[in-house]
Amino acid sequence: MFKSFLGGIHPNDGKRYSMDKAIETPPLPQQVVIPMSQHIGAPCTPTVKVGDHVKKGQLIGTSEAFMHADIHASISGDVVKIDMMPHSGRISCQAVIIKSDGLDEWADGLPMNRDWQTMEKQEILDAIKTAGIVGLGGATFPAHIKLAPQKPVDVLIINGAECEPYLTADYRLMLEESKRLVTGVQILQKVLGVKTCYIGIEDNKPKAVEMLQKAFQGIAGVEVAGLKTKYPQGAEKMLIKVITGREVPCGGLPMDVGAVVQNTGTTVAVADAVVRGIPIIDRITTVSGDAVKEPKNLKLRIGTTYREAIDFCGGFSDTPDKLLAGGPMMGMAQFTMDVPIMKGSSGILALTKKITEHGTESPCIRCGRCVEACPMGLIPSMLSILSERQDFVKAKEEYGLFNCVECGCCTYTCPAKRNIVQYIKHAKSVNQAIMAKERAKAAQNAKK
Repeated sequence: MFKSFLGGIHPNDGKRYSMDKAIETPPLPQQVVIPMSQHIGAPCTPTVKVGDHVKKGQLIGTSEAFMHADIHASISGDVVKIDMMPHSGRISCQAVIIKSDGLDEWADGLPMNRDWQTMEKQEILDAIKTAGIVGLGGATFPAHIKLAPQKPVDVLIINGAECEPYLTADYRLMLEESKRLVTGVQILQKVLGVKTCYIGIEDNKPKAVEMLQKAFQGIAGVEVAGLKTKYPQGAEKMLIKVITGREVPCGGLPMDVGAVVQNTGTTVAVADAVVRGIPIIDRITTVSGDAVKEPKNLKLRIGTTYREAIDFCGGFSDTPDKLLAGGPMMGMAQFTMDVPIMKGSSGILALTKKITEHGTESPCIRCGRCVEACPMGLIPSMLSILSERQDFVKAKEEYGLFNCVECGCCTYTCPAKRNIVQYIKHAKSVNQAIMAKERAKAAQNAKK
């Protein structure tokens, strides 16, 4: 058992709703809404037009920008519309709407049957890029970039912690798809050139620990690491610190300490992309919460709406007060049920007022609970106060604003019911706008 990390909390994990529910596949959706922005980086531009007939796995969106991930059709059918549509991470986004032909036909050449052991490193990276693989834990960082670090790495960490309350998609994936996970891990080891791999799983998932210990038995260099259950155990920097003892520097990346972290879902997607050429056209998503009639773990096509997913779970058993994309700690509240499933959609959560009632916000009482809970060693109370005062630059330069991972521990522990994370997010966005203006001005001056 590894040691724990600084701070953190132990919220009610809510996993009892869905952790024993095997993955189910709903009927093929009659229509999908596929956003052109499902990743960190530049949005894609549609490569199809209204009236085109597309097949499952066919490229429908790409970009010339370095930081992007290609997007593919999740069903076969006709493109009926390209327009701005609701998006779970923002108000709206350009999307390609495809009406199903009911045939669910693969694009020409898919699926493939390749031997990853005979493939060169660059061939593997190209296959991952072509498939549009991103971090499926929610970060959605393009995998082909992450797997080509600019610094030497010697440790691969597979994130199976799934510390976010209510979510059980990764847990079910580890239980039900262990063989594909093994293949994915071996492919990642090859492409990174590393022999040492740890699979981090919290000790509240003993079945997953046991399953993967058996699955990786006899595979050299891979250790299934039992981790103490504490939120946010699944954050990259927390995992690296706990498992390796290495500390990612402020503003740094995992590769700065010789590590790469990948989510379990991403690892399985890598196996599918490299061996079979299959892009991300579906993903496992937990649909849960006390307002859902029958919480489930679903294998959903990209572009399926939240409404369809919830209907497959029997609809609502009680009036939901809040609908979240993701979990209760880091998820984003939604204003409509017509947002689509995307690559990073780890969960759909519908909660009643009994769970969501937060109370009335009052001034900070300087109790220090948020400081004790912060896993990054920050002073969240000061960050929120500076944001309120609009002293955004001081928050960045003196209080480490951008080291915040937005885990929500501070808000959870605050007796004054302050929305600390929201203040911090606002301060970040203002600083980013300021820095963008400064870069534009510098570029303009350089041209003169």
